[in-house]
Amino acid sequence: MLKALEHECSQDTPTAILSPTYDTQFPTKNTIRHPKPLPHPPPLKMTPLHSSGPSSNRIDLVFFSDGYTAEEESKFLEDAHRLANDISANQTFSTVKPLLNIWAAFTASNDSGIGTDKEPKDTVFGLYRVGTELRAIYCGKKQVARAACASLGTGCDYPILLANSPYYGGLGGEFSITTASVLNGALVLRHELGHSIINVGEEYDGGFAYYGPNSAPSPLTGTIKWGNWLSNPSRVSNTSIIPERSVSPLQAYPWTLLNRSAPYTSIFNSSGTYYSHMIRCSLSGLPRTSDLNVLLDGTDIGWEPRPGVGVDRWHYDILRDQKLSAGTHNLTFSLGSSAIEGQAQLCSFEIIEYGNPTESVLFNTDVGNVAAYPTFSMWNGTTYRPTNEGCLMRQVVLPHFCQPCLEGLWLQLLKRVDLIDELVINYDDPEGNVYIRLTPVPLGEFRGDRMSPVESLKISWALNGTNLPQYSGKDVIVLPRTDAVGSWQVYTDFQTEEVRANSVYLNSSRVFSI
Repeated sequence: MLKALEHECSQDTPTAILSPTYDTQFPTKNTIRHPKPLPHPPPLKMTPLHSSGPSSNRIDLVFFSDGYTAEEESKFLEDAHRLANDISANQTFSTVKPLLNIWAAFTASNDSGIGTDKEPKDTVFGLYRVGTELRAIYCGKKQVARAACASLGTGCDYPILLANSPYYGGLGGEFSITTASVLNGALVLRHELGHSIINVGEEYDGGFAYYGPNSAPSPLTGTIKWGNWLSNPSRVSNTSIIPERSVSPLQAYPWTLLNRSAPYTSIFNSSGTYYSHMIRCSLSGLPRTSDLNVLLDGTDIGWEPRPGVGVDRWHYDILRDQKLSAGTHNLTFSLGSSAIEGQAQLCSFEIIEYGNPTESVLFNTDVGNVAAYPTFSMWNGTTYRPTNEGCLMRQVVLPHFCQPCLEGLWLQLLKRVDLIDELVINYDDPEGNVYIRLTPVPLGEFRGDRMSPVESLKISWALNGTNLPQYSGKDVIVLPRTDAVGSWQVYTDFQTEEVRANSVYLNSSRVFSI
């Protein structure tokens, strides 16, 4: 539980303010320790993008500029505003928004844009791509980035390095890195913040980091982490979850430029025992349908580019409601024009086969269904995830987390945010009354906006060990001074449809005396 803050208030003290304190199981903000001395931080021009409360009791996300010159300050602010709104206005982080502050921190770079081929430009944090592909972006000046965040004290919990690039790219870890891409910037940012804040690994196939509340090992034994969210608890046999039936006979991340004279072909085998299949791929530099033919066993599967994609990267899923025959198959990517050689890139591809939904060992494709879906690592090892394609940790193009990840988000944030912002006792009343005012974090009934999904923040009071039901739900109590003398307790209890776990982080309390 949160440590109760005990404070003796005498009549000689007109106002007492009780602020949040934490015990050891509630991490304090900004506890990162740097083994090496940090350089002098760059000058930062701060602009609030979203403010919900004091930084001492909120999680602060800060966009730092990289590759924006002095003349591009307004562009940085526009990009940061757009990204902040994209992730928090109506989806992803919208329900936890009262726990967040979001800032833009501008520092001018000498060069515009970011580096390629491992060569940073003259920018604040030295962001660069390894090659020219639309993939990971790395930070060449980590100590400068650490110094920038540290200089803000409690006002920087999760630094976001915003690259002045119009195309896909980013990275997670100590810093969440994303770009100003209108198409992909917010998508990458959501995913990388999921890693950073919730402390979860991937859900997509072909990775190596599978851990956290959205991952379970194989074989499935005992209870599963997201057991509270299972859509069909009857799919439990001897305390084990029966997994959904699928397989990935082919997956690769070639990151190769396509060549008109030599189509890219990959061979794979199917057991022929599955009901349907999907071709999943990500591509860049292919703005027109005529630019590429995707063929499975010589048949065009009907790939079309996302409207307005231009040369940016996008992820494509083509589901085919038919089974693959047993034996060898080939998947071919054939460039339609030599004019886009050097631009058109095949980033990744995968084949997934699914079980028959009418079989006893099935594959449930219902949106929102929570079960145990197999995920196949780059070494073809198996772990399990909660939903089929229902989480942005699997599909970066999605705007929402699965329920277990969303629950994990709440709990990770509430670890570091006290549900009580402030408690003030005021004796300075000419009529001899005592005013007790509680300021809760604006959740539940105190949000000020529509609550969907349903949530509540209940307040209860006790005096000298006796509950005071007449004050339940009230954030202000006014009493004659003689009636207020004694030992007080106030409790807050937060409930939301997005959290089913029992956790001490959903409660807070104060003990004080008058």
